Amino acid sequence: MTKYRLSKTSGVPQTTIVDICSGKAKIEKSSADTIYRLAKALDITMESLIGSTMEYRAEFEVFKSNVCHLVKVMGDIDFIIDTLETDKIRALYQKRWYPESLYLLAMVDYLSRENGLPACRDYNDLRKARLSDTVFPASVVAMSAASRSDKPKTDSLNAAIPEFMRFNIVESEVRNVY
Repeated sequence: MTKYRLSKTSGVPQTTIVDICSGKAKIEKSSADTIYRLAKALDITMESLIGSTMEYRAEFEVFKSNVCHLVKVMGDIDFIIDTLETDKIRALYQKRWYPESLYLLAMVDYLSRENGLPACRDYNDLRKARLSDTVFPASVVAMSAASRSDKPKTDSLNAAIPEFMRFNIVESEVRNVY
């Protein structure tokens, strides 16, 4: 269907359609009415029209918890294989989701060391990266605030797993998840 025909069929101005198609405007920023009209004219659902453009990014604490649960469910080796085969680390890094990408790489490196496996060389370029600010677990930040002391942060730094600290991520426990 041409942009002109889509405009006539949907009632959405052709300039809007051209802007969306060219990337000048983002469809997810369009009004619900515009999305509805386009979806109806294309005989597809609104979700399928905008689904590929919408991406949910969970809080970092939720992401970390999900990764730890995945390790527990899958087991170390299967987790490593799945993460490397799907190239999740690189995909997250390319989206500029640096904390998530580096956390996943740290987890793979940590699990590899724990299981006597060599580190995957595909990510040597990312191993040079480091988050600009130290990322502490939310519980440590809360304890520091509640006690008005940096001692919880200092203690967590001392107990941190080296593979995570390489990226300025403080993580000391990845096994005890519920």
